[in-house]
Amino acid sequence: MSRVLVIFPGALGDLICLAPVLWAIRRRYPAASLELMAREELGRLAIGRLGIDAGISIDRREVSALFLERATGANQLFAGYGRIYSFFATDDSVFRANLIAAARDAEVTFHPFRPPGPEHVAIASLKSIAIPDAPLDYRIRVLAEDRDTAAAHLASVGAHPHEFIVLFPGSGSPAKNWPLNNFVALAGRLAQKTRIVFVTGPAEAGFEDRIRMAGFPLFSKLELPVVAAISSQARLFVGNDSGVSHLAAATGAPGIAIFGPSDPARFRPLGDVEVIARTPLAALDVAEVAAAVNAKIRSSRMN
Repeated sequence: MSRVLVIFPGALGDLICLAPVLWAIRRRYPAASLELMAREELGRLAIGRLGIDAGISIDRREVSALFLERATGANQLFAGYGRIYSFFATDDSVFRANLIAAARDAEVTFHPFRPPGPEHVAIASLKSIAIPDAPLDYRIRVLAEDRDTAAAHLASVGAHPHEFIVLFPGSGSPAKNWPLNNFVALAGRLAQKTRIVFVTGPAEAGFEDRIRMAGFPLFSKLELPVVAAISSQARLFVGNDSGVSHLAAATGAPGIAIFGPSDPARFRPLGDVEVIARTPLAALDVAEVAAAVNAKIRSSRMN
């Protein structure tokens, strides 16, 4: 088999939770070109880092055409694959039929985007592709080019490898965010002993003035591979229930993940991560998180 395609519509955290599936498929088809159809920035991230050889945007018109009951014209995008795993539009009968017709030479299977059940979604997804005993291989590879770019950013703020803590104060949903002022207060406590670096994404543009006003270095809108490389160099990370927390944990960095409305048993970052869950999130005290950070640093030293 020469080409295998995985179709996945999720965000960053969802993709990192799918990592064990991607590595399991990679091992199943070691000689094939393994391709990921996803959001464009996630496809770029996955190439060479999650066992993926090529990325394809899920926003292409050929994908939209699969939802049309009377699709016209040949859809050549899916020709040439020998195997397709789709985690997209699983319950849409029109999409399913059109994808099977377009991928005429492929074995096509459909899998739930977030499989139901009490167990972690990564474990449930491995079961859905019939590889339940595969290792829970959640790691993302950090490439040399990513490390070089990250090193330049860190040097610009005087942060040395494994001598700084990185804070991720945002997420894809405001409901999942521990208050920004709490992150700033936490940074003030931790900065007495170690360097602090904040990292924000496009959704947290409104956070930047407050963080800079408090005097902390901030990196914003970095490419995801660079965020991964910075995380891999951190002594520890602290973040919300967010994609970047999953990404940081996947590099092997120890961390603290703050959860509110989501179920940590299903969606916690895999790796050396302690979850602090509290509802409402504003009820979580800064002192409690600072104590968890200090305990995590001590335990990481012993390991």
